[in-house]
Amino acid sequence: MNEDALDGRLVSAVQAADAEAVRTLLETGANPNAVDCAGLPVLCSAVAAYDAPVAEVLVRGGADPDRTLPDGTTPLWRAVDGGSPAVLSAVLGDEPRLRLPEAVREQLLALARDRYETGSAEQLRRLTGAQGPAVTVSVQDGTYAWESVPQVSLGGLVTRSGHGAVLTSLEWAFRILTPVDELIARAAQQPDEDHVTWWEVCSVLRQRRSFETWSAVVAFRHHPDASYRRTVARYLWMRGVSGCAPSYATKESDMLAVWAAEEGDSTVLAHVLNAFAEYEHPGREALGLRHAGHPDALVRREVPAVLSGDDASLTRAARAALLSLTHDPDATVRTNACRAGRGDAGLLPQVTQALVLLAEDSDPVLRGVVAAELAASPDRSTAVAAALWALLDEDDPITRLEAAYGLALRDDPRTARAIGRADPFSARFEHDHRANELWKWQRTNPPTD
Repeated sequence: MNEDALDGRLVSAVQAADAEAVRTLLETGANPNAVDCAGLPVLCSAVAAYDAPVAEVLVRGGADPDRTLPDGTTPLWRAVDGGSPAVLSAVLGDEPRLRLPEAVREQLLALARDRYETGSAEQLRRLTGAQGPAVTVSVQDGTYAWESVPQVSLGGLVTRSGHGAVLTSLEWAFRILTPVDELIARAAQQPDEDHVTWWEVCSVLRQRRSFETWSAVVAFRHHPDASYRRTVARYLWMRGVSGCAPSYATKESDMLAVWAAEEGDSTVLAHVLNAFAEYEHPGREALGLRHAGHPDALVRREVPAVLSGDDASLTRAARAALLSLTHDPDATVRTNACRAGRGDAGLLPQVTQALVLLAEDSDPVLRGVVAAELAASPDRSTAVAAALWALLDEDDPITRLEAAYGLALRDDPRTARAIGRADPFSARFEHDHRANELWKWQRTNPPTD
């Protein structure tokens, strides 16, 4: 295939948002800086479409994020302007602090700060002259479902309101140590705690490993604004998940234990318990028991993980509390209690009963979570298998994948039919461990007819 044909197919693959096809074409010899019919590099098409996976493949394949365009911008400039942290990360490239001249770095920082301070809706009004309210929807921006960002539309233009995260990411990439209070304020100003700015701020603060940064962050646990305290709890959760030095872990777990006993805001308390569950602490059970009957379900949802610990056998008191929580009025509390108690032989019958009932809940998202819990359950009863089989009727492909996976783990005689209904071998699940196990099952259990 000649070069023009390859480039034409690359343009089509980028427009189709087919990252795998883009990767294959680049490996075949397509030009990563090929231009579309408008004369713009295909990287610009991916940036405009907020297609981070395709943008990342292109940059890794040699696309130039710093190429000057006819209007004087660059693909990287457009990524900053677009307000998507995921796209920025994909386009930023290696060693931007060393690669980009100081003047360019300052221009990008000024752009990000201007967009952040102006606000997305106001920026679109300035560009289009349109009046009236903007249309705002929350969209996933990144790998994980909880990384959300508002997408704003007005006057025929669309942008994303992740410029706080974009600015934070750029500052860290250029090794600018923004004051801790400014970073905490960026996160706290976002009412949605899943907003990408929360995640980016906490991530950057976690990477700044000095004692001065740590001390400045945790001091905000006493701030009168609950949003500031939630940010600190999220930061400590992230440190607990990723692991920190033992000396810090002891300080942080002790701090969280005291904080949980004093915190009066239920939402903040839930975050504190969520973080505390990531640490080892001798007071885990006592703290979990103290909050097992909390009036706010947000708090009770965190109690099972606090009570269960890591590979620790449950005491009689913890077992009784978890058993009670499997009958909680809140479905998520029940699900979390089942997850925490499924490894305890004494609780397993009650856990199974609760999960089978939850599999019939009206919330499809919850049913998807329950499918994963049933698949992982050590219970091999017909009741669990029947619930997994019923979940194959779900519209959500992940739920069907979990159901088929659970049946395969049990070597259920209906597994072959479950695989057919789950369709686990699509490109979407190419690297999924559950799809891989189903493929292995199919290989070792070929059709007999």
